[in-house]
Parts: sequence; structure tokens; C-alpha cells
Amino acid sequence: MDFLSIFSFVGFTALVAVIAWYATRNTQKGSSDGYFLGGRSLTAGVIAGSLLLTNLSTEQIVGLNGSAYKDGLSVMAWETLAAIAMVVTAILLLPRYLKGGITTVPEFLADRFDVPTKTLTSALFLTGYVVVLLPVILYSGSVAISGMFDVPSMFNISEKAALVSCIWGIGLIGCIYAVFGGLKAVAVADSINAIGLLTGGLLIPIFGLMAIGDGSVVAGLENLVSTHPQRFDSTGEPGQEVPFSTIFTGMMLVQLFYWGTNQQIIQKALAAKNLAEGQKGLLLAAFLKILGPIILVLPGMIAYHLFEGNLATSDMAYPELVRAVLPKAMVGFFAAVLFGAILSSFNGVLTSSVTLFGIDIYKQHINKDAPEQTIVNYGKVFGVILAFAAMFIAPLIANAGSLFNYLQEINGIYSIPILTIIVVGYLTKRVPAIAAKIGILSGSLLYILSQFIMKPYFVEAALEKAAATGITDAKELAMVEADAYPHYLHVMAILFVSNILIMLFIGRLRPRKEPFELEYTKQVSIEPYKYVKQVGLAITLVVVCIYIYFAK
Repeated sequence: MDFLSIFSFVGFTALVAVIAWYATRNTQKGSSDGYFLGGRSLTAGVIAGSLLLTNLSTEQIVGLNGSAYKDGLSVMAWETLAAIAMVVTAILLLPRYLKGGITTVPEFLADRFDVPTKTLTSALFLTGYVVVLLPVILYSGSVAISGMFDVPSMFNISEKAALVSCIWGIGLIGCIYAVFGGLKAVAVADSINAIGLLTGGLLIPIFGLMAIGDGSVVAGLENLVSTHPQRFDSTGEPGQEVPFSTIFTGMMLVQLFYWGTNQQIIQKALAAKNLAEGQKGLLLAAFLKILGPIILVLPGMIAYHLFEGNLATSDMAYPELVRAVLPKAMVGFFAAVLFGAILSSFNGVLTSSVTLFGIDIYKQHINKDAPEQTIVNYGKVFGVILAFAAMFIAPLIANAGSLFNYLQEINGIYSIPILTIIVVGYLTKRVPAIAAKIGILSGSLLYILSQFIMKPYFVEAALEKAAATGITDAKELAMVEADAYPHYLHVMAILFVSNILIMLFIGRLRPRKEPFELEYTKQVSIEPYKYVKQVGLAITLVVVCIYIYFAK
């Protein structure tokens, strides 16, 4: 980087920090609502920006573009179907959350089932966040920053030293934002970074199309489509990462869990000043999410054309494209934007972990009579411990670029069981607590059995058979592997339905003595946005039309 690049990077990053501090300087952080939910004061624009930035990070920007480099447009399902999930959350789930006045999703489970169910769910969330998400976000983000902007050469240090330095830099700054600023500081910083990410993210495909269109974006797009028409098929091909059939099974369940029940994400909507603002924030984020493939899929497809599919790994597609097409003068700004996206995801997970520990673990089991300030203080201590643990663990993770699809698979250990008990909890009144505990344990154990014991056995047997018949082509072997065992998204759907049936059966045998009734706590107004259904329907139709238009 030259001086101008470094100056623009430091300047934009500092500007975000100053604005976040100024906007939150008067927020009361000594109470649970003030610290964990920003005083329940977030408006639609802040919620939408924070939702998008918490979702976007390098495992998305680099990983999903790498998937698009390999498979083409079909991987856009991870983005476009998220819009429908947010619509469902806005219409069905958020009104119930705000009516109950909850701070964490597991908090509802304590009222609906019992405290052990809540604790078990919080433990599952924390395990997933600490063991998987925080270290992976730090590692993949550091690889992108260090590699994309050549940190080793800039500071004349080894690649390993550059990686560790980036990890600790991201971790310490994220820790300051999330632990000492609380949710509102994170949300405000997110909304500012969202503008930068949308701007910088859009510039990469624009410059990429200009590079393959002799200076013309339109000519570049026409060239890309005409050269690789099969890669613009929304339904994809057999053996790809996202088979079209999964859209109707586990894909929507993953999206509903992520956008509707995942504490890391839904916490932003729980902090809404009222239901109408929360719904408008979710719908605005849903509309913007439809545009996500322009940033998260199109660059990977451009890279495939530009480098003629000859990159060593698909996950180098985005970094190599940035190096090839971004003007040198803009490198610092884009570095700051990418840095903000990494921080946002790290902050989102860390803030959620602090909230889950403070509300669901410390206050519930360690010190039930603790005053609000004590809960917040111990939550901060826990957050610092988590952040430092993640910083130590992150350098040990290898192959960060290929983690995107793997992360989606491994998260099924806790995502589907939690989604199951929340759905049953809201849609039934007499299913007992024992059913929820069995649902969580059976869902997790059966998924582990399926994906990490049975699947490797069947895949290995199929590949051995293929080798015996003389199949050596990489594409044919990928097809063999895909056909050897059901896709993990299909497995999720099967287990989701099975868990629901198990819980309903237990509810029939041992129903609750008294039916559950959700009480209105009156913490915020639950008057809905009057056009929520109409706007939600419009967003859903747009997604359907996109799939129809690109279907071959």
C-alpha cells in the first residue's frame, strides 16, 4: 500500500469509530436493556444496516464468491432465499418476540418450557459461537486482509507474523466495540460500514466487467453471459454445492434459523424501539439482500472468466480479482470497508455471546439476585475472555477459504434442533419441557451420526467402487460423491420433521397441565407496520421472478 492507501484506510476506520462513540455517548449501559439491547431504541435504518453487516464477512465475501467461481449462479440461493426468511421473521416471529419482551431467544424457552431447556439452548449457541464462528471469522478475515493487501511486504514480516498481527488487531478492536460499547455502538458502526461495503462491494464487479468488456460494463456483462451461458442457470447442475431441490427442503430451514432465531442476528431486531420499526428494518434488509449476489456471486463468475478457471483454488477468486481490477488509489478505502465487515461479524457474535452469558447463565444460575450493573460487568469479563480465546485459537485453523460450505454443514448440529423447539414452542400450547430436551438432544446426536459417521462411510465406499471401475475424472468423481449420500440440507429437513413428530408425540402422551399463553410485557409497542404483509409479498415475488428468469 502507498501512503494514500494507508491514510484512507486509517481515516475511514477512525471516522466510523468516532461516529459510533458520539451516537452512543449518552446511552445507559448499566442496565441489561441499555447494554444488551441499546435501550430498545434502534430504528429501521440502523437495524437493516446492522443485520446486513453482521451477516457479511470474509467467509461470505471470499467464500461465496469462491463457490460462484466453481459452480456459477446457483449458489445465489444463500442470498436470495434469505430475503424470504426475513419476511417470515418480520411477519410471524418478531411480533411474538417483542410481545414477550425477551432479550435473548432462549429466554422465551424458559417461559414456554423450563429453565433447563433455556440453559441447554444457550449452551448450544455459545458452543457454536466460541468453537466455530469467532475463530473462523478472525482467521478468514485475517487471511483476506493480509493476502489481499500484502501485509507481509508492507511491514517486512513473515506471512505467519502478518496473519497473527491481523488476527490480534481485528480481535482487539472488535472487543473494544462489542464489550465496552454495547449493542448500540456495534449497530451504529455496522450501519455506517454498510454504506461503505455496498459502495466498495459494487465497485469490484463494475471494474471486473469493465476489464472483460474493454471499458464497458454492459459489454462486459454481455461477454460474460454469452461465453458462459450455462453458468447463469439458477437451477444449477447435478453435483453442485447447492442442488436446486434443497431450496424446498433444508435451505429454507437454515435461512429461518439464521434470520429468525439466531441470537447473533435477531438481537438487532429485538432492540427495535417498536414492532413497526423492527419490521421495517427486516424488510429493508430483505430487499437489499436480493441485491446480494451482485457483491457475493457475480465477482466469482467474473473471476472464472478473467482467469479462465485456472486459479489454484476457487477461494482465491475474490482476492485475485480485487488485485487485478481495483485501482491502486482505492485499495485503502476497500481495505477499510472489508475490515469493517470483518469487525461487524466478530462484534455480532461476541455481543450475542456476552448477552447469552449475562442473562441466561450468570443471572440464572450463578447470582440470581445480582443487580443490573453486576450482570453487565460480568458479561463484559466473559466477552473479553471469549475474544482472547478466539485470538489464540484462530491461528490454528487451516484452509479458511474453504470453510463456507463446511460451516453451513457443521452448524446443523445446533441450528435445526433449536429451530425445531422454537417452532413447536410457538405453534403449540401443551407440548411439555421434556419434549424440548429430547428434541434438542436427539436432533444434535442424529445429525452428528448422519454427517460425521454414516456419510464418510458411504462416500468412501462409493469412491472405492468408482476407482475400481476406472473413473478418474474430477467432475465425475464429484458426481459420485454427491450421489453417495443425501445432501446435508436434505438431512436437515428430514431431522426437522422427525423432531417435530417426536415432540408432538410426547405432547400427546404427556401434555402440559396448563396451556401456554404468551403474555404482553408492554416494553415496546407491538403495533405492526401497516404494509408489512404487502411489502413482504412483493419481496417474495421478486425472488421467485429472479429464479424463473434465470432458469434454463
